[in-house]
Amino acid sequence: MYEHILFDLDGTLTDPHLGITNSIIYSLNKMGIDAPDNDALTPFIGPPLQESYEVYYNLSGDNNLEAVRLYREYFSDKGMYENEVYPGIELLLQALKSMDKKLYVATSKPTYFARPILEHFNLDHYFESITGSELDGTRTDKAEIVQHVLETHNLNKSTCIMIGDRKHDIIGAQKNNIDSIGVLYGYGSADEIKQASPTYTIATVDYLLEGILNKIN
Repeated sequence: MYEHILFDLDGTLTDPHLGITNSIIYSLNKMGIDAPDNDALTPFIGPPLQESYEVYYNLSGDNNLEAVRLYREYFSDKGMYENEVYPGIELLLQALKSMDKKLYVATSKPTYFARPILEHFNLDHYFESITGSELDGTRTDKAEIVQHVLETHNLNKSTCIMIGDRKHDIIGAQKNNIDSIGVLYGYGSADEIKQASPTYTIATVDYLLEGILNKIN
């Protein structure tokens, strides 16, 4: 049934917790804002960065732009590599490719960072394309990113499914009229995923590896 599989990056393929939260702490400290510990900044993982700075620290306009700039200063030097692939993910990608499925990355992270991260972990070769947001702040909405993948590759929506760990992934899929899988091992809570109403819900990477293949054939 599904021939084209779109993956979110953060919280779905890799666990970026340390790098993202360290980058946020760096940016807040540079701006003279008291930063909490890493775990308190977990909600930043997944949504567009500009949105999170505004929601959690009321940073807008030039202050928002400066926070993002400082975040990227640390992230490009260290944070992007303070990251790890979830166990079992590469086996999943290998299995899907062996079945001639076409794989794509659709992430809110700028493509400028997403591509070298996947290259660093030697995962880039599994994907037909790696699509993220732009550094200038455009195409940050997940629905726009999914739409870009669908249109660039002229994909039949009935053959596509989006896999992600946050409501943004599910909503992005719904706005493009494609099916979705909400995974529970990432950074979206079970309630968040349930309320977003994905087509399927998968609890662990192991089950994604063992069970998802029954859903996509």
